[in-house]
Amino acid sequence: MPILPDAETARILYGVEGGGSNTTAEFLACQVESATPVCVEAAEALASLRGYRKELARTARELNLLPVGVGTPPLIPVGSAVITDQERYRNINAFLPGIGAEQYVGGLHIHVSIPDADTGVHVLNSLRPWLPVLSALGANSPFWRGGDSGFASWRSIQYRKWSVQGIQPHFLDAADYHRRLAFMLSSDVVLDAGHIGWAARLSGRYPTVEIRMVDAQMRPEDSLLIALLARALVDTALHRPEDPSIPAPEALDLAYWQGAKHGMTGNQLDPRSGGGTVSTDHRVSSLLEYVVRALEDNGDRELVEAGLARIKSEGNGAIRQRRSFAEGGFDRVLADAATEVSA
Repeated sequence: MPILPDAETARILYGVEGGGSNTTAEFLACQVESATPVCVEAAEALASLRGYRKELARTARELNLLPVGVGTPPLIPVGSAVITDQERYRNINAFLPGIGAEQYVGGLHIHVSIPDADTGVHVLNSLRPWLPVLSALGANSPFWRGGDSGFASWRSIQYRKWSVQGIQPHFLDAADYHRRLAFMLSSDVVLDAGHIGWAARLSGRYPTVEIRMVDAQMRPEDSLLIALLARALVDTALHRPEDPSIPAPEALDLAYWQGAKHGMTGNQLDPRSGGGTVSTDHRVSSLLEYVVRALEDNGDRELVEAGLARIKSEGNGAIRQRRSFAEGGFDRVLADAATEVSA
């Protein structure tokens, strides 16, 4: 169950630093957030993730807390969530209290650098058919309010409550992107640019594309695997013309929902095929084939292939959480997740 820290505990948690990362507040008072420094090499990113998580786990143990990296906590207190006491978060909750009350979700956001906004829009368009595969691979939120949600990524379904969600539209160019952004921001249901909750978007703070639809991960190695695939997808798009066939929005929406439902089990819709489903293994193999040149250029191919083999053998977060539950209920789920934070 998420534990609400008192002021002194929160102060200590927000002071955690490790691996070049520090801790910041999140929307809910029971959450913490961290960001790695800008990384170029896979080993550098993994060292940062491990270093921070190790220090967070050590500090949490001293406070008699159990930190876990999951997309949704399996046990949630009765009543509304307690919102972090910051002006922006207070404003969001005042505007959308019904959504804020249920916002027990944690995600993995990946930034990949781009040279300019027009190139970034080309990347966003190219990413669209592959985002459901990343979501399925990183699904890590099967439980909700003391029961199995029936989804591998319940967090993805929870996020559909917000005003601007799902896989981003196809854009003509950067001017089109910003024109449509301005249109949404002029409405009375999007408070600021942070409410643009597309699966991928141009960052408003950095010269990057931000991929933001994957659940928080229990293992640092799984976070790294998804980040390397995301970088390879961006790099592949940078060196290829855009596919002239534009997937239908309804196909992308179905693929995203299906990825959230099944994760690494069952079938997945291929949005580019115009209909029909294929096995998840087939979609992952297609993704690997699509980005293999970029993986080789970045020196990441061996690491990614080993990571995908590990996921296939041991399961992603959703599979491992359900296995833990079968072995010992939610106590086992939380204990195993806490072990994986800094394993």
